[in-house]
Amino acid sequence: MSDLLDQVEKALDTIRPYLEADGGNVSIEEITPENVVKLKLLGSCGSCPMSIMTLKAGIEQAIKKAVPEVTGVEAINLTDIDDPNAVLPENLR
Repeated sequence: MSDLLDQVEKALDTIRPYLEADGGNVSIEEITPENVVKLKLLGSCGSCPMSIMTLKAGIEQAIKKAVPEVTGVEAINLTDIDDPNAVLPENLR
């Protein structure tokens, strides 16, 4: 199991620079017995309504490409795109 965790961390390391460029990051909360990776979005990623796109298009693809055993990727704290408290990256600058 820790081997899987290491592989997922390595996959995340490949996209972290892009997340950090927008003031965000991501941490692994758990990997379920079904190999679903549960992530926590940090910094601006946690409050950005585009985070669902970031998660699906960027993070999930990077993980699944690097670690085919992973069956899914979920964020435990996604901000809905219609959330009035959502913060777009351009508003943080």
